[in-house]
Amino acid sequence: MPLPTPILDDRSYQQLRDELIRRIPVYAPEWTDHNASDPGITLIELFAFLGENLLYRFNQIPEATKLAFLKYLQIPLRPATAARAMVTIKTSGTSSSVLVPIATEMRAGSVPFESLTEVSAWPLEITAMGKIVAAKPTSPDSLEFTEAAIAARGGLKAKEQAAYYTNATVPGDPTAATAAPVDFSVASTSVDYSKSVDGAIWIAVRKTKDTDIGALDKGLLSLGFVPDPVVPTIEEIDACPGAGRSSSSGSEMIWQASTSTLEANGLPAYTSITVERDTTRGLETQGTVQLRLPDNVETALGVVALSDVDRGGTDTFPPQIEDDDVAKSVIFWLRATRRDPSRPLGKILFIGINATEVVQMITAPPEFVGTGTAGASQVYKLVHTPVINGTTSIQVEEPQGWTDWQAVDGFEESTEDSRHYVLDPEAGTITFGNGVRGRAPQIGERIRAVEYRYGGGADGNVGAKAITKIVGVSSVAASNPLPAVGGAPGETVAEGLERVPGEFRRHDRAVTQSDFEELALATPGAGVGRADCLPLFDPRTKNPDAAGVVSVVVWPREDLAHPNAPVPDRALLSQVCECLDARRLITTELYVIPPTYRRIAVAVGLQAKPGYGIEAVRRWAELVVRQYLSPLPPYGPSGDGWPLGTDVYGPELEAAVLQVEGVQFIECLRLAVWDETKKAWVEAMAEATTDGSNCPPREKIPMKAWEVPEVAEITVVQGDAMTPGEALGPVTPPLVPVPIPTIKSEC
Repeated sequence: MPLPTPILDDRSYQQLRDELIRRIPVYAPEWTDHNASDPGITLIELFAFLGENLLYRFNQIPEATKLAFLKYLQIPLRPATAARAMVTIKTSGTSSSVLVPIATEMRAGSVPFESLTEVSAWPLEITAMGKIVAAKPTSPDSLEFTEAAIAARGGLKAKEQAAYYTNATVPGDPTAATAAPVDFSVASTSVDYSKSVDGAIWIAVRKTKDTDIGALDKGLLSLGFVPDPVVPTIEEIDACPGAGRSSSSGSEMIWQASTSTLEANGLPAYTSITVERDTTRGLETQGTVQLRLPDNVETALGVVALSDVDRGGTDTFPPQIEDDDVAKSVIFWLRATRRDPSRPLGKILFIGINATEVVQMITAPPEFVGTGTAGASQVYKLVHTPVINGTTSIQVEEPQGWTDWQAVDGFEESTEDSRHYVLDPEAGTITFGNGVRGRAPQIGERIRAVEYRYGGGADGNVGAKAITKIVGVSSVAASNPLPAVGGAPGETVAEGLERVPGEFRRHDRAVTQSDFEELALATPGAGVGRADCLPLFDPRTKNPDAAGVVSVVVWPREDLAHPNAPVPDRALLSQVCECLDARRLITTELYVIPPTYRRIAVAVGLQAKPGYGIEAVRRWAELVVRQYLSPLPPYGPSGDGWPLGTDVYGPELEAAVLQVEGVQFIECLRLAVWDETKKAWVEAMAEATTDGSNCPPREKIPMKAWEVPEVAEITVVQGDAMTPGEALGPVTPPLVPVPIPTIKSEC
């Protein structure tokens, strides 16, 4: 239940007046005229009026008291969240690597960032490619190329089938207008023209004019990966892995490098590469992979010199690079595949070398915090705020020397000897135990912060290519290929006060349906615009009665790419998953899924009132329909967005259109739904009434429990309505790419 507001004295003006008059016979029995005309009664009424005003003020709980509730419940304000970005480093004027240490400061103007990993920046470049399925060639030139490639490998043996492909390059600039992610999932059929024929990422490591290949021996390559932010369908969403765990690890990946030799079967030989560090969970999330090169790179690695150029690109040979100058600069190829072929790699938007992730924060120098007093619940304040969670290192000078203490969320599980402290990141305060729950620093024991980081806020959400300066490292320059995301300001006092009733009810646990929805909306820095909980719904099987399963559908607060049908990206789903994972019951199987849209078309025919321009009425009617069917607040039938699983009725939309000033009446309103199987618009069937009335049939588009409508098209005209979906025209099938499995050699 929410916190009650105590009423200390609820007496009204009339009650105060009557009570004072009843006391007159006790204190002044000679006073017998109690009518309103008596001057004494006038004074009593005046004091009753003033007393009522005093009681009103007395009953109002001031903000200071509400803040005391926050402190009593130990509910700190939420701190600012720090933005993150992927950064690549480019060297200049050096033939060997340049070490960029961990926690190196980088700047976007005056906004500071720090690197999360150490990077050995090499004078190298890379080109990442995939072999994407293509149709069987039909033109004479293409047939000649493919036939020459098949002949070069000795023809096709029994049970072998040619898998035609064309090269697709991962964008070097993912913000370019033509940039598109490459899907490295293995194609299930020969006509799946968007996926890979072998499920492998091919990365050509290329030299520059400054590269000294001999310096690469036992070198560490840092590769940055950014997956496609567009989320898959709900059937492909994995369950949240649990607090502190990941759904996969780098061990699922197989990394190999090409050599200059051939195997006995005539195919190129590859050598395994050691993975030193992988923060991408096996290329599932944005992060970096650090690969250790072997000794003597110049002889151990390389590219096979083909005796027949038509053999290139076939079987397990690397894809051919059309640009001769670029092809000549390749030192060796890296090949990345999944150990488990049932878990495809998916779409990748960017792959870069000399990469590291950066966070908008600053490392504070060591500082003296205070001296222990042996008192209960001692509180000390750090110099810089807000503090980034998980970055503090606190030590206390005990008789045996400086001792590390551990940060905890609370002292519920602490004993009298537990060296625990609680950090309030927003206030920058450190609270120690009371001696019974958590040890208290004793008299004279000094306390110091060895290290902590502070920062965060919306200022860190800088644009692409904004992070350019690296502080303290020469001969290098930085660049972030994609904008920094995730920065958000800290919680205000007013927001914290509004959160008290919910926190008091939930106790920071997700148990009920409303708990999941409220916690998802409050995920720090995620920008969740709406969250709906579907208990017992399994998104993989569409089972609405799956015991122990909870699915939470989330919408972003805004989506500039899809304003009518906003969808969350992978980062938002991961943030909400992490937030709910730490608070759900251990027996709950949790899924955080994107919304499923059903595309509909609306055609409205109306008549405008005399004196109203049809263009203005038409625009307002279109806006009203879009807002009425919008999935995000403050729109929708009740201001919370269109409810999940609610059917779309034609008469309901007619009622919404009739609210537009200037609409005299509705001629006709027609609905259509997109049929994915037929690839066509199908007009909604009219549903006859069942109550025995003479009402005409009503058009309706049914929605499943996990679906909401997406208005793909709306037409408003004066007179009879158009055919819904007609303005979109026929669907044009995608163009088939011209397959070039090999590169024709020049005469």
